[in-house]
Amino acid sequence: MSDNDENPVVIVERGGLGSFFFGLAIGAGLALLLAPQSGEVTRKELKERGKRIRSVAGETFDEMQESVGGKYEETRAHIEDGIETAKKTVKDTKEAGTAALHSARDELERRLSRARAERQSEAAAETAEE
Repeated sequence: MSDNDENPVVIVERGGLGSFFFGLAIGAGLALLLAPQSGEVTRKELKERGKRIRSVAGETFDEMQESVGGKYEETRAHIEDGIETAKKTVKDTKEAGTAALHSARDELERRLSRARAERQSEAAAETAEE
């Protein structure tokens, strides 16, 4: 038999969280039925456990909310600082570029004036020679 003649096998897995919670519910039900305590005592304990769980869940939620809120504000402040730094850098760069442009323009105008003055003096000297 060659490798091509083999039939492929498909494995389908079932389960997951749904099965887990179903098993949990069955286990809790059996525990209640087989508990050595009376129903009234069991209900009272379950009620107290429920209150404790609700309290712990509320505290945990509040802590998470504070933590997330704090991280949000911290991140927001960090981003705002970054934006302000970028704006300042752009402004400083623009000002430096403008200053360099004016300086270069002033230098060019000085050189042009000097060249014109030299050309005029050369032209005057040629005229005087004639």
